Amino acid sequence: MKLEAPASDDPRDVLRALRAAVLGAGPAVVLGAGGRVDEVPSGTAVVVTTSGSTGVPKSVILSRNALIASAYATAARIGEGAWLLAVPATYVAGVQVLVRALLADREPAVVAGPFRPEPFAAAALGMASHENGARVPTYTSLVPAQLQRLLDAAETDATVTDALRSFEAILIGGQALAPAVAERAHALGARIVRTYGSSETSGGCVYDGLPLDGVGVAIVDGEVRLSGPMLAEGYLGDPERTASVFPTAADGTRWYRTGDGGEIVDGVLRVTGRLDNVIVSGGVNVSLDRVEAAVRGVAGLEEAVVVPVPDAEWGQGSAVVVPGLSPDDEGAVLARVRAVVGAAVGAPARPARVVAVAELPTLSSGKPDRAALRAALGHDPRA
Repeated sequence: MKLEAPASDDPRDVLRALRAAVLGAGPAVVLGAGGRVDEVPSGTAVVVTTSGSTGVPKSVILSRNALIASAYATAARIGEGAWLLAVPATYVAGVQVLVRALLADREPAVVAGPFRPEPFAAAALGMASHENGARVPTYTSLVPAQLQRLLDAAETDATVTDALRSFEAILIGGQALAPAVAERAHALGARIVRTYGSSETSGGCVYDGLPLDGVGVAIVDGEVRLSGPMLAEGYLGDPERTASVFPTAADGTRWYRTGDGGEIVDGVLRVTGRLDNVIVSGGVNVSLDRVEAAVRGVAGLEEAVVVPVPDAEWGQGSAVVVPGLSPDDEGAVLARVRAVVGAAVGAPARPARVVAVAELPTLSSGKPDRAALRAALGHDPRA
């Protein structure tokens, strides 16, 4: 089966391509991979190239059946209605917004261009419609940075507040959501659903710690593994990686190895962070995801990013990169985060530096560009 790129990355062009790939006879759609053409398995709808937030992009093969299973499972959990696209259409979160809209037979609303609260609010409030006297529920999908910007804007703009409250559910994925941001959203009256998943699972498949219908969750050697009909076929042109990441158990169940650490408590999945996002500082293994979670619990540091840096004494350390912080305040903030991280994670995990930046570099998906930050701060990923 042939693979073709849409006419452009414009959401309308992507929607037209997806309509043919998911509801029609194809061809399959390649997104984010420069428009190259390759043979893909029969039944393929989309090949999505991951954002490469750690510097290693991969092209993930998603079948029609996987995308449809994911979309229907989402509708079963949160309900059906109209969707607003506010994330890039070329990443899996955007693809799923469009697929859900296609299956609901509703034209999606679209916020194109750089994300700004005002156009988002206008699009959200413009979606209001009724059928048979009942309001049609509306939904959207955002990354945490977008939600943070909307909450900040809502402090002075009632229209943004009304927009956030208008959604039946706002899916938040792509990275961990700081508890303080979730609390602000709840206090404002926004209905937030935290999602966990990836391109390899056709997007989020665990909502607020609970798997969607048909999704299996297991912890094997501390790693989260997922199963279900929404799993990808594998990686384009990389059978070895596919076999390693998508093992089949003795009972025939096919699993996805997420690379994330986690635990299941009372049936609820709690993800603790990337298993490979660990440094060795003075002989002690330190999870930078745990450090970042502790830092983001500090008021004013909800958007901070923690990355590894070289350390002459301990071998490796960590730096807290804070957007919008004055360089004059780095010392005071460092003292605060060292105290918080020391209490929450342990003394060896205390960050070595705080780095003030005007704004964080981001990928087109909206996630922080961690690879760029590591390079800027002198970390050699091979170390």
